[in-house]
Amino acid sequence: MRKSGVLLHISSLPSPWGIGSLGAEAEKFIDFLAESGQSFWQVLPLSPTGYGDSPYQSYSSYAGNPYFIDLDVLSEWGLLEKHEYCAIDWGNEPERVDFRFLYENRFKVLRKAAERLIKSENHDFENFCRREALWLDDYALFMALKDSHGGASWYDWERPLRFREESALSAAAYELRSDIEFYKAIQYLFFRQWSILKDHSAKKGISIIGDLPIYVAPDSVEIWANPNLFLLDCDLKPTEIAGCPPDCYATTGQLWGNPLYNWEEMKKDSYAWWLSRIRRQFELFDVLRIDHFRGFDEFYSIPYGSETAEHGVWRKGPGMELFKAVKHELGEKAIIAEDLGFLNESVRKLLHDSGYPGMKVLQFAFESLADNDYLPHNYPRNCVAYTSTHDNNTTLGWLSSVPEDERKRAFEYMRIRENESSAKAAICAVWGSVAELSITTMQDLLELGAEARLNTPGTSVGNWQWRMKPNADLSELSSWLLHITKLYGR
Repeated sequence: MRKSGVLLHISSLPSPWGIGSLGAEAEKFIDFLAESGQSFWQVLPLSPTGYGDSPYQSYSSYAGNPYFIDLDVLSEWGLLEKHEYCAIDWGNEPERVDFRFLYENRFKVLRKAAERLIKSENHDFENFCRREALWLDDYALFMALKDSHGGASWYDWERPLRFREESALSAAAYELRSDIEFYKAIQYLFFRQWSILKDHSAKKGISIIGDLPIYVAPDSVEIWANPNLFLLDCDLKPTEIAGCPPDCYATTGQLWGNPLYNWEEMKKDSYAWWLSRIRRQFELFDVLRIDHFRGFDEFYSIPYGSETAEHGVWRKGPGMELFKAVKHELGEKAIIAEDLGFLNESVRKLLHDSGYPGMKVLQFAFESLADNDYLPHNYPRNCVAYTSTHDNNTTLGWLSSVPEDERKRAFEYMRIRENESSAKAAICAVWGSVAELSITTMQDLLELGAEARLNTPGTSVGNWQWRMKPNADLSELSSWLLHITKLYGR
């Protein structure tokens, strides 16, 4: 059945408290989608952000981002007083996230709420801690240890803690018990709010698409707690790291820096670590987009310590063996494969054998018109068509920056006349395609330019900051979106 939806990360919702959150504005956005005839809301990873404030460099695959906890909801629950957060400077740009203010202030406020929660002897909180102990105990200890080391990476902790010696962990757990309880409390608050939002979404008929990065961050609890599952040396330093080889977009390649998986070790227990990770995502989301799908077929391996990605080699990944294990253990799941970039026949076969829909991004369609897979008339039904993604410029920003011949081809293909909306024409192009699911970004719906771009791959500053303008009247936009959704049978 043909469906459509909108991509908007939680951080990009309007909020007077510095960043989008899981409260009233998130519910309003779900209402907007329902009124506009949409079926899906796509978000980015919900995990705590680390280096560069990126949701793809997180301290944990299981934890929720404390910044997304809605402060007004905590006030309604009696865990905060209004004056405890209203008087704080959260930044003076309502359409940008200022992570400096969040870093300096958010946890001070959350500690007040957590202290009241803990003192209340809340049985639901206690049950949450028992139910989630498999990941929560390690995560809370990990974060408490980071705080006690001034935020330093676990690689720089003293050897007994790095190597998780039992006596050192027991001593740390006792010494840091109040901080550990704090980190457990804010995870409870996050997931309680997420559960309420997810219920609201279900009642409105909106399914949520989540996002799973293929790799975990170097400074993450996953690597600290499971070093045998990664390619590390005897001192627990990476031997090989992830990235992308040189291409026309990056002449020295992309050096991501994530430690690579020890797939042979993971195979020994039928990929139990991955099954647990994916199972967790489907507790939170209805559909899951898996990032960098080609890395499961072959992954690019760069020697640790390299300054560029020029001297890496391709190594074989787990392929269908992993996804057969997923199907056997978890059953049929709605998974989207991020298959963008150069695809050889081996990757194409993996995508075909998995049965997962791949992605088609309209912005890649007009460099040339000859046999371009990203042109809407070449789409297969089993795909997800996008006007743009979180890693692309907005449609308006893209069209203003491409060479004139490419821009001309795009205008001619989408039949855009001068002074007509090219962003809306792009949305109509993917809505009118045969793709079973079509997605646009909220920036494209709002017809915003390059100033609203969320992320520029290969850069580490200035990203993940865009937010929607507060109190915007979206009624006319909702009517237009409902109209084209009906028009194209979505």
